[in-house]
Order: sequence, then structure tokens, then C-alpha cells
Amino acid sequence: MASTFFFRAVGSDGKLRTGSLPGENEGFITRELRKQGLTPIYVGVSPKSAALELKLPSFRAGRRRDILFFTQELSTLLNATVPLDRALSITAELTERRAFHFIVLDVLRVLKGGRSLADSLAVHPEYFSDLYLNMVRAGEASGALAVIFERLAEFERSRDDLRNYIISAMIYPALLAAVGLASITLLLNFVVPRFASIFEGSTMKIPVPTQIMMTASYYARNYSWMAALGLAALAIAWSLYTRTVAGRLWWDRLRLKIPLLGDALLKAETARFARAMGTLVANSVPLVQSIAIAAATLNNRSISSAMDGVAQGVKRGEGIAAPVRKAAVLPPLVAHLLTVGEETGRLDKMFAQMADIYENDTRASIKRFTAVFEPVIILVMGIMVGGLILSMLLAISSINDVGV
Repeated sequence: MASTFFFRAVGSDGKLRTGSLPGENEGFITRELRKQGLTPIYVGVSPKSAALELKLPSFRAGRRRDILFFTQELSTLLNATVPLDRALSITAELTERRAFHFIVLDVLRVLKGGRSLADSLAVHPEYFSDLYLNMVRAGEASGALAVIFERLAEFERSRDDLRNYIISAMIYPALLAAVGLASITLLLNFVVPRFASIFEGSTMKIPVPTQIMMTASYYARNYSWMAALGLAALAIAWSLYTRTVAGRLWWDRLRLKIPLLGDALLKAETARFARAMGTLVANSVPLVQSIAIAAATLNNRSISSAMDGVAQGVKRGEGIAAPVRKAAVLPPLVAHLLTVGEETGRLDKMFAQMADIYENDTRASIKRFTAVFEPVIILVMGIMVGGLILSMLLAISSINDVGV
């Protein structure tokens, strides 16, 4: 009786193929894949059906921590002259997250099957980026895999530090906004209605601010679900639009024009691009290929698409400084630094120095943004909450005047 086997295979274009085929045994599936021009990497039971277990969603933050841990451990072990297969085995044992533990074991299994480390890592593209794979290929070709993993660990650590700094800097303003909105919601839905019951059946004239407050409370209690549906529909429409090529490009260009925040985003993208280029160029990855890989690491499509023109300029023999200056998407200092790097023949060092400069500038820009954003939030929330309280006080004062 034929069974269905899960497979992973690499095509002639180097891309990973996955799927399932019916067959009598694993050998039959392997032969069928080879007839189709595919190189089998794994044939067997589907990982999803191998065991019934409850799995939590895999978040990008968790994956980044896994990759950083994996890179640091391999760097340490390879520098201690531990054989690669043994280093992978030790790393798998030290991995705390169960999902990534099996990823490392799968990489080890493919490696023992006779494939290179880069090809073994390429089986899991959701974890290992093109930059990572090209760095490993360069390390295998030069015989300096330990040095490569040391530089990759430094790259992942620097990128993670900058990301964590940006997130931590934005937590306090976000918390202020959330607390302010929660306070206003509580006042409008619970405090104001009880206060408004005092005026039910009364013929006294209610102050205009108090009337506005009571009207806002009425709409908040009775029509908030409509507002929530409207916001949800708007969020879905926005998400769908920004997933299109034109929508994402428009939004990425607009974000760079936001006062203070746009400057911080541009410098963060510049730092990310420079760090990736410095790591790739230092390890003899061709310049055109390095630009394409580094551009793929960027979050802003407006900047990454402009890198295509830079790559074309390099192909034409214009160097990299002139095309970067012509693209005019990165800060002007970048082109000047690259000109010096070309003149001195130390582009790798210049990219690394540029990354340090713009990582520090990003931190300074984020500080400036939060220094302005925090008081603005406090002021806006203070005015709104203060307005509600003032409206109540005016109404109480009116009641006292009537009593007199």
C-alpha cells in the first residue's frame, strides 16, 4: 500500500522545494525527485505530523534571539577548533527553544548528508537570510568559517542592540498614550453618566462645556461599537493597501517625511545598510551582490528600490560613491565617506565606521523624538482629561448658583 512522504529538495536554480508525493518507500520518492531534476535533502514523515504537540506561534523576535544565540555559540566553538558537526551538535543541546532545537538538528542532518553548511542552512530560509547564507558561503570558500561566524555574531548583536534601543525608547510614550486613552474612556463611560443623572428632569440651564461632555459620553456609550468597526475596517483597508507595491512605496516615502521621526528612520536604515555592506565586503562578497543582499535587509522599500540604481552604476564602473550620491536617498555624508573609502581602498572599514556613526545618530534622533513626543502626549491628554473635569466643576458651580 502506497504511503505519502514529505520531501525537501533543491532545484537546479538553487531554490528549496517542499511538498509530498505518494510512493512505496523513501527510496522510490528519492528516485522520482531525481528524475524531476531535484536534489533530495529530506524524505520522510512530515514534521507537522511526526508528533501531536501544542505549539505556540513563532514570532520574529524569538527567531532573532535564536539566530543570535546560534551564531554566537558556533563562533565560540569554531574558534576553539571544535569540528563543525560537533559544534552543531553542542549548539543543538544548548538550545532552549524546542522548535529551534529541531532546526539545528535538521541542519546537522543535511550537513552529514554531504552538503555544505550554507546549503544546509538554506533549508530553513525563514531563519537564515540571504546575507547570512552568502557570508557562510564566503567563509567556506576561504576556509575562514570561524572568523565569518565571529563577524556574523557581531553583526547580529549590533543590529539587535539598535532594535532593542528603539523599542525600549518608544515604550514610555506608548504607555503614556495608552493610560491617557484608558482614563478618558473610563470617564466617558462610567463617571460622566453618573454625573449626568443629576441633571435628569432638571429645568436648569446646563453650561455649554458640560453639555458637550455629556453628548460625547452619550455617543461613546451608544456608538462606540460603530467607531470600533470603522477603525477595524480602516485598519484592514490600510493593511491591504500597504501590502501592494505602490502602497508600500508611498507609505515608506511618507514615513521619511514625518518631522523628527523620519530623520530617525532614515538614519536607522542607513546604519542597517552600512552594517550589512561592511560585513559582506569585508568577506570578499562581490560589491554588486553585496548591494543587492544589503538592500534586501532594509525595511524601507523607497530606499531599497533606489539601491537597484546604485548596483547598476557599480556594474558600469562608476564605483559606489557616485551612484549613491546620484540616488539621493541616503544622507549626504554617506557619499563623502564612500569617496574616501574608494580612494583609500578600505571600503569595508568605511562601511563599518559609517554603521557606527549612524547607529549613534539613530539613538540621538530617537532621544530627540521622544523628548518632544512625551510632553506632547502629556499635554494633549492633560487638556482632554482637564477639560472633562472642568466641565463637571462648571456644572457643580451652576447647581450652587441655582441653590443660592
